[in-house]
Amino acid sequence: MAIRKLTRLEDLDDVLALSAERPVWLFKHSVTCGISARAHGEYQRYVEERGEDAELFTLLEVQNARPLSNEIAARFGIQHESPQAILVKDGQPVWNASHNKIVVASLAAAAPASAGS
Repeated sequence: MAIRKLTRLEDLDDVLALSAERPVWLFKHSVTCGISARAHGEYQRYVEERGEDAELFTLLEVQNARPLSNEIAARFGIQHESPQAILVKDGQPVWNASHNKIVVASLAAAAPASAGS
């Protein structure tokens, strides 16, 4: 399963529209941070465990798309952090975590709660 890279505001709008059909993960990653590298590894393991019809997975590299990262924070009212995982359903955030709270178990626990709501 592929992770879709977000670089432009249009990319964000596209995936948020898709969140009406299935949950969408937004993952903010700092390419220069060791904690972010660890969280990114957890995110990748979670993605690999999911089936093709699971959530839509995205990745935003903060250093390469800071305006987009700032837009996500402003649009959802969630303070920017990196690493940061945000689960979106119907265009709205339903769960988020940052730093050491991003582990396979927490991502898996968040997804079922959003799937039927």
